[in-house]
Amino acid sequence: MISLGSSYRFAGSIAAMTMTPAPFRPRLQAAGTADAPFHSVLGVDDLPVGSMRRVSRGDLDVLLVHTDRGVFATEDRCPHMSAPLSIGILDGCVIQCPLHEGRFDLESGDPAQMPTTGGLDPDGVYHPTWSPAGRDPKVDPPGTKAEARRLTRVRRFRYFPVRIVDDRIEVALPAV
Repeated sequence: MISLGSSYRFAGSIAAMTMTPAPFRPRLQAAGTADAPFHSVLGVDDLPVGSMRRVSRGDLDVLLVHTDRGVFATEDRCPHMSAPLSIGILDGCVIQCPLHEGRFDLESGDPAQMPTTGGLDPDGVYHPTWSPAGRDPKVDPPGTKAEARRLTRVRRFRYFPVRIVDDRIEVALPAV
């Protein structure tokens, strides 16, 4: 059974286009999806260009995003600390997390801006804590929490294969 979450729209206008699956690097395909069956999850009219939608199957929450590059399907979890990206902000192909202001590029799967808590990027490079403009500098006192932040690795997105069949969006989902 597939359940639907809320839909959030992109603030701006993008010309209407035919819906197609977005390409992704094969090494970023989600585990268990190579031979997984496709499941119909949403009608194409329910995901206009510039919108995001959460769909759930069992305990798997999938984020569908319709950009000018096509439809992406990834876990609806920030690759930093698992916050639901479906309530974040979409700017083209970049999603901003609602918790720590990390920004993640759907085209590459990489962080476009590390979260305010800093940590390790997907390649293991350390990034310090930071504060958005106009806010007090983030204090990072020594101790276990600071060490945990320094060792937290931000992952790359993993993608679920998408296809469009008879005005329906279908996603290859692993067994639950």
